Amino acid sequence: MIFYSTKTADLKASLEEAIFNSLPPDNGLYMPESIPAISKEFMDDIENKSFKEIAIEVTATLLGSEITRSEIESIIDRAYDFEAPVVKITPNDYVLELFHGPSMAFKDFGARFMAAIMSYFLQRSNKEIRILVATSGDTGGAVAQGFYKVPGISVTILYPSGKVSDIQEKQLTTLGHNVTALEVEGTFDDCQRLVKEAFLDAELSEKYNLASANSINIARLIPQSFYYFAAYAQLKKLGKPLVFSVPSGNFGNLSAGVLAYRMGLPVEHFIAATNANNAVPRYLTSGTYEPLPSIETISNAMDVGSPSNFVRLTRFFNDDWNAINEKVSGAFYNDEQTQKAMREVFGNANYVMCPHTAVAYRGLQDYRKKTGSDFTGVFLSTAHPAKFIDLVEETLGKSIEVPERLKSLLDIEKVSIKMKPEFSEFKSLLMNALK
Repeated sequence: MIFYSTKTADLKASLEEAIFNSLPPDNGLYMPESIPAISKEFMDDIENKSFKEIAIEVTATLLGSEITRSEIESIIDRAYDFEAPVVKITPNDYVLELFHGPSMAFKDFGARFMAAIMSYFLQRSNKEIRILVATSGDTGGAVAQGFYKVPGISVTILYPSGKVSDIQEKQLTTLGHNVTALEVEGTFDDCQRLVKEAFLDAELSEKYNLASANSINIARLIPQSFYYFAAYAQLKKLGKPLVFSVPSGNFGNLSAGVLAYRMGLPVEHFIAATNANNAVPRYLTSGTYEPLPSIETISNAMDVGSPSNFVRLTRFFNDDWNAINEKVSGAFYNDEQTQKAMREVFGNANYVMCPHTAVAYRGLQDYRKKTGSDFTGVFLSTAHPAKFIDLVEETLGKSIEVPERLKSLLDIEKVSIKMKPEFSEFKSLLMNALK
């Protein structure tokens, strides 16, 4: 598969180049030159396929010209020992649980696939690389777990100080070995900017083979499409149109859903559900894209003022605002509305949601009221609620159980390096301090 830059169509890259370079030299994003359709025969029988079988077929459809099917099977087998189940919440609405991986967040699907495919290429080339990743919450934990002790790879994670939950922070800062955490005295947007600047710095590029594990990397985006196909497989028997409500921050998750749709997944509509960081919902209403500085909310992993994947989302529709609006609606909610949704679902269905999941639920309910149409609704649950235990317990007025894999982190001392949101300081750390 050939990839091109969203800024310069003539800048092309192979799969391996796109994965390890992360960004084109013009600071665009890599997009597939063409999007192949998944076979009709597979879709006709998808309800009888396992998650791994679906992941293998989607990967082979996209990347089969560069990686053999047997190698793809090995990559998928290494990446996934967990599922993406749907759970019924109301007669017509289901939650797609994406928190059954090692870091208990949806980012595990992308991070583990990326670690496996990078390891595959590294074994062939004998290279070593340094992963740089910015996180607003869950990405860092998933990347840390996915790449922990992977030969030939060191990982540097940047996160905004005081703006991730305690458990999220412990997931970033307690592994050590080949994983280093930088605690940035700023916002996620600052962290993201520093990572992007690093990739464009000639001196750093000469010293290291740099790669990103953020959703700007195409190897993160592709595997996130798997669980949209898996949700359809579980709900196909209902025979109704499918609407996905996606809690959105950097918009990789929604872009992956649109990729699945472009490959042939029958999706009636997508809802881009955000918190107060609502640049994309405002664009969907006005046609004008105006990113703003990020605003701190209780759904912190979505606190992204200038989402990197916005350009991918629009490019999937040939940058046609009318075409996007036919398939994607925007919705955004404040903290009070988010907590109200958490209480509503717990009271009605005895189901505990994290705040990000609640934003997606609220978006789905409002879309159903607005359209009055008959469809099967799926809202994505991107993290286990225990990762936000203080907020969840305060909102619901009750204690919730913390899984052992999260509970064990709380007594481990964090290890991080504090830094200002200045590129000169970041570059100095990379050049001199981090090994």
